[in-house]
Parts: sequence; C-alpha cells; structure tokens
Amino acid sequence: MNYERVDKELAKYTAGERIEISEEESKRLKKMIDKRVLVIMILTYFIQALDKGTMSFTSIMGIREDLNLLDSNKFPWLTTCIYIAVLFVEYPTNWIIQRVPIAKYLSLNIILWGIVLALHSTATNFTTLVVCRTFLGIFEAVCQPAFLIMSSLWYKREEQAQTVTYWYVMNGAQQIVGGLLAYAFSLLGNDRSVKSYQAIFITYGSISVVWGIFVLWWLPDSPMRAKCFSEEDKKLMVERVRSNQTGLQNKKFRPEQVKEALMDPQLYCYMLIQICTTLPTSGLGAFANIIVKGLHFTTLQTQLLAMVLGAYIVIVLLTSTWIVKKTGQNLLVMGAFVIPSFAGTIVLMTVVNTNTATQAGLLFSYYVVLSFWAAQTLAMSMLSRNIGGQTKKSVVVAANFAAWAAGNAIGPQVFLSYDAPRYFIAFATHMGCYVLLVIVIVFLRFWLKRCNAKKDALAAAGVGAAADDSYTHAFDDLTDRENPNFRYVY
Repeated sequence: MNYERVDKELAKYTAGERIEISEEESKRLKKMIDKRVLVIMILTYFIQALDKGTMSFTSIMGIREDLNLLDSNKFPWLTTCIYIAVLFVEYPTNWIIQRVPIAKYLSLNIILWGIVLALHSTATNFTTLVVCRTFLGIFEAVCQPAFLIMSSLWYKREEQAQTVTYWYVMNGAQQIVGGLLAYAFSLLGNDRSVKSYQAIFITYGSISVVWGIFVLWWLPDSPMRAKCFSEEDKKLMVERVRSNQTGLQNKKFRPEQVKEALMDPQLYCYMLIQICTTLPTSGLGAFANIIVKGLHFTTLQTQLLAMVLGAYIVIVLLTSTWIVKKTGQNLLVMGAFVIPSFAGTIVLMTVVNTNTATQAGLLFSYYVVLSFWAAQTLAMSMLSRNIGGQTKKSVVVAANFAAWAAGNAIGPQVFLSYDAPRYFIAFATHMGCYVLLVIVIVFLRFWLKRCNAKKDALAAAGVGAAADDSYTHAFDDLTDRENPNFRYVY
C-alpha cells in the first residue's frame, strides 16, 4: 500500500496486506451493518419519497382550487422548482458530504426538510408554496448522493446493486402507503379549520423531524467512526470492502481525477441515463393522480389506485435486481425493462377511453409504462461500483445527480394544460427518451466491455498489477483507470 495516498483515519484500520474473511464472518458483519445502516437508508428514503410525493396526492384534495393553481401551468412548477434547487446545490452538497461526518449532515438535513414540509400548511398562494418547495429541494438534495457514498463505504461490490435497490424501491412503497394515507386524510374533508391537505403536510413534516433526531443518534458516520462496533469488527468491516477497489474514504482533492472524470464516457452515459429516466418519472409522478382521475375515476378511487402503481414499481425494481444477481448482466436487464414502457406508451397515445374495458386497459398500460424505472436504479448501482478514486467519484456523482435534477425539473413541464387529459406531447417526449436510453445502454456496454478486455490483455501479458488477487492498492485512492487490477461491471 502507498500510505502517502491512503486517508490517515482509514490507515489506522487497514493492514498493508489483504486479510481473508470467511463467508460466515462476512455474513455476521453484514447483518450488523444492515441493522445500523441499511435500515436507516431504506426508511429515510421512504420518508423523503413520501414527503416529496405529497404534492401529487394533495393535487386532488382541494389545494389547487384554494391556492389558485388551476390557471396556466402553475402546478408543474411546484415540482420543477424542487429540482432546480437540487441542480444548484448538487455540487456543494457532494463536496460537503466528502468532508464532514456524513450521518450528522444527513440527520440535520432531514430535520430541516421536515420543518419546511410542515410549513407547506401555511402557504396561502402560489408564491409562498414555491418558496417552500424550493427549500424542500435544497434540504432533500443530500439524500441520494449520501446513500451512494454510504453504499460504497459499507457494502461489497456484489451487494451494492441490491443495497441501492432496497432503498430506491421506497419510491413504490411510498405510493402504496401514501395512497392509503391520502385516502384516510381525504375523508377529513375541507370544511374545518385544518383542511385535509394541510393535515398531511403537518403530519408528515413532524414525522420527518422526529426521524432526523433518531438518525443523529443511531447512524454511524463510517466504519472507522462507528462507536457501536468493536475495534476488531471495525477493522474487519474496512477489510471486507477492500475488493471493491473504489477506495473507502479520502478527503484530499486530486485535480487530475477531475480531468479524468470529465474525459470518461461513463460520466456522460450515466448523466444521459438519468435524464432519460427522470424526465418521464417526474412528470408521471407529479401528474399520476391527475392522469388516473382523467380516466374517469373518483378522487377516492384514484388515491387507492396509487397503491397498485406503487406495488408494480416495487415488483419491477426487485425483479430487475434479482435477475441481475442471477445473470450478472446489468445493462442487458436495463434494456429489457424498457420494452414494456414502449408498449404502454403507445397504448396510452392511441387508444380512446370509451368504456369500462378501455378504462381498465389504459390504467394497466399506465402502470406498465413505469417499467423503465429499473434502468435508473441499476445505473446508480453501477456508478457506485464502476468509479474509483474519491475525487473522481464525487465529480461523477455530482454530475449524475445534476442530470437527475435536470430531468426531474423538465419532466412536469412537458405536461401542458391545453394537452390534458391525454397529454400526447408528454408521452411523445417520453418515447424519445426511451429510444435514447436504449442507444446509451448499447454504447455503455460496448465501452465497458472494451475497457475490461484491455486490462485482461495486460494480465495475460504478465503485468502483475493487472492480476493482483491481494488488492494491494485498493485503498490508495486510485481511479478505476489508474488501477490496472480494476474490472468494470456491465
């Protein structure tokens, strides 16, 4: 190991040579990590998704009428402003995450976004609601980049696809629970001092504040700072992720890694995947209940049908991850799950809602469209596994979530009020995204396969560093290109 490149805090918990950890010991350590880290990521993401999704559920509970959001295209901006805020704070947030205790920073932001969400109940017009939504985006921006860093800190490479999927699947879970809770809140009506949609904001905001305080107490910042584990277990947890070869922690800024990140086609592929998936999901998420209600369902029926959509999303994400685990084919699985989205979108654009049968068919097609969401989750897990070097990773993660925010910001804007209720322009835009997504997937697979072939050729030629089973330089803060022993997953 090159101790001049290894983080000083990390160096105290790692040996110069690889320590073999038995499968039984690895499972024991993983269970301890799951209890402290994975549970927090899953529940935090669920709460964040639930908080962010409140606008979709409340959109048919009277808030648009009370706050004069029906005219023009005001309503889409209540989602867009969140992601514009994320776009501006994404790089500063990633810079901070790399340099401060991550658990404490995460908990602070959870508490702050809970307070902001509760303040949504005091909004009296479009302007005040936009201000609240913007601050919500600023504080929620920490969530996903922090979780990607935490996944690489605590989990082995082969575990990260499942880990990312477990917390990302909460997008579907919030639809199920959110739909049920929205149905319950809808029963309160709006003929009392606290209206049904205000009650949702106050309740969810209060829960987030309490949860943020719990995260501050329960979640460790890193394996090296985890006071809840013994010193021996901390050493083993560090050693356990040596084989990732993506580094573990390093606060030194390396400008050469910034240059490499900007010249790596991976960065632009991951950005395009995010744009091509978030543009449809954000629009479909913001307008989910409006679209379903436009199929001639009642308000209460629409709230309950959101639960079915959530269940479908959960099934898609878990199934795609299970197939990847069985086959090892990330990009081929991503491409396969885009196919149903093409079919569902074509049905929504061509079939007219004339009777109960077509109503059911259109609803099912709307559910099927969300199949492409598997590509977004798997791409995030590939990023955490394929990018080495802490500075390079911070740049790629920041760029990835900048694209994620841009796609989310644009998504609701393609749902134009004069195009309701079928939104042909929006669905045509989505079709273009799916086509581009398939092209990017094909190119990325070609590129990563080519890079691995070059490194395999070095190993075959007798270059020992390209076939180092001891992973000697795993913690040297080398990038994936600099480390000849690194192999990409695709």
